[in-house]
Amino acid sequence: GKKLGYTFNNRNFHNVSLGQGQEVVAEQALDLAAKEGHWVILQNIHLVAKWLSSLEKKLEQHSEGSHQDFRVFISAEPAPSPDSHIIPQGILENSIKITNEAPTGMHANLHKALDNFNQDTLEMCTRENEFKSILFALCYFHALVAERRKFGPQGWNRSYPFNAGDLTISVNVLYNYLEASSKVPYDDLRYLFGEIMYGGHITDDWDRRLCRTYLEEFIKPEMLEGELLLAPGFPLPGNMDYNGYHQYIDDALPPESPYLYGLHPNAEIGFLTQTSEKLFRTVLEMQPRDASTGEGGVVTREEMVKALLEEVLEKLMDEFNIAELMAKVEERTPYTVVAFQECERMNILTSEIKRSLKELDLGLKGELTMTSDMENLQNALFLDTVPESWIKRAYPSAASLGTWFADLLTRIKELEAWTGDFSLPSAVWLAGFFNPQSFLTAIMQSTARKNEWPLDKMTLQCDVTKKNREDFASPPREGAYVHGFFMEGARWDAQTGIITDARLKELTPAMPVIFIKAIPADKQDIRSMYPCPVYKTRQRGPTYVWTFNLKTRENPSKWVLAGVALLLQI
Repeated sequence: GKKLGYTFNNRNFHNVSLGQGQEVVAEQALDLAAKEGHWVILQNIHLVAKWLSSLEKKLEQHSEGSHQDFRVFISAEPAPSPDSHIIPQGILENSIKITNEAPTGMHANLHKALDNFNQDTLEMCTRENEFKSILFALCYFHALVAERRKFGPQGWNRSYPFNAGDLTISVNVLYNYLEASSKVPYDDLRYLFGEIMYGGHITDDWDRRLCRTYLEEFIKPEMLEGELLLAPGFPLPGNMDYNGYHQYIDDALPPESPYLYGLHPNAEIGFLTQTSEKLFRTVLEMQPRDASTGEGGVVTREEMVKALLEEVLEKLMDEFNIAELMAKVEERTPYTVVAFQECERMNILTSEIKRSLKELDLGLKGELTMTSDMENLQNALFLDTVPESWIKRAYPSAASLGTWFADLLTRIKELEAWTGDFSLPSAVWLAGFFNPQSFLTAIMQSTARKNEWPLDKMTLQCDVTKKNREDFASPPREGAYVHGFFMEGARWDAQTGIITDARLKELTPAMPVIFIKAIPADKQDIRSMYPCPVYKTRQRGPTYVWTFNLKTRENPSKWVLAGVALLLQI
């Protein structure tokens, strides 16, 4: 601050990091600084939500009559969602706001990764060629894992705080290992980077597999033979000086696209669609609460909600009579146990839907006092979202209320058909279950009983058929035909029976019926297979169900990087 004639020394500069009861210290610093004309830096104010109104009053109090050199700098982390915006309006309105946006795109991120080093770094290792090659590959890897987050769950199942420290420590480890060993210990290096430095942040097994696969593609002996591609059209550069590498990025890196990450261009369509849907949802929530009709008449919010409420109550079937159903069953097979569990879960959900809607109905008629729960239910119905108390008792779903309710009725019909005579449907709609795992486990249990095999030594084999559900008239002798899968990140070629590249703009093509049967684990064929995760929804992550081995002619790593998965609903 020399230009302002302001010189720093520790007496006129107060730096307070908030959290752990530092609020009193901050208030004392503000009082002293206002009198003496000092600067105060308050860091991490997002950690002290309750104190922010006191801070607002304190700043207002000092806004008049304080020293002309008095300044306050405040820093906070960005809030994860709009409902956690806690900084008071008064502070925001009276301050100059600066945001530090992380760079976007591979181009900016790769330059930024390289900026952590300089010419001296490149010269510090006696094994210059190997060191520089692996350092550049690590910079690409670092930029890639950070920027892949923008593709949502198809990028990473969960979001991780990868940071520059991960990269610089990895380069130190690389230096120490190269200096200490006569040949490049590729396996050790990949393990240290992928399982410890970067892997230390990763909590999901599929994300760990993705991280490991990137490193297997980038850090291997071929990198020194000049034939390694970091992305299509972007070879690993040879030996250059520091500025040469920056220049190489500008000259050689193809324009930003999902291909730079090993993803299919559809991944971008998916993430842009979700971003715009979020925007429209937010705009909708800000709308005035009464909707006018074309004739100039106004349909009040209450009338809309009441009509919807009556429609739902009218269409919802009665609960399953479990005792009556149990009386029909001669023997309790693993499948009938699943059917009963599903009926019980469905009863809990439908009775809550009826209870909450009847309560709201009485509230709208003025026969009951409106509670906050009833208000929330009314808002949800008006905004076409699934109410909170229903979500809690339901299954993961990202659908709007209309779609969700139609889906619920289909689920009930499927259960009714199955519990009609308890014979297994010719093709089972796996997505219709609260707990699809329990049905897949039942396939193993019934085969194990029939053949007297130990359950823990078994696995599921899935053969993708060439047919759709209508083509099956009866279930198989062993196992089950299941339908209702969609593939994201690639598509299934029914003719050749392998995974293949997706077609542009076909984001989640439907799969044919899959024949699932249980076999002894040592009999399974794992050659030319891609272990494909199955999820309930596009949110992936916690909605994981099972792993199906799917045939592939190409290297399975291709489908790992493309984030290929099977989804039960889209």
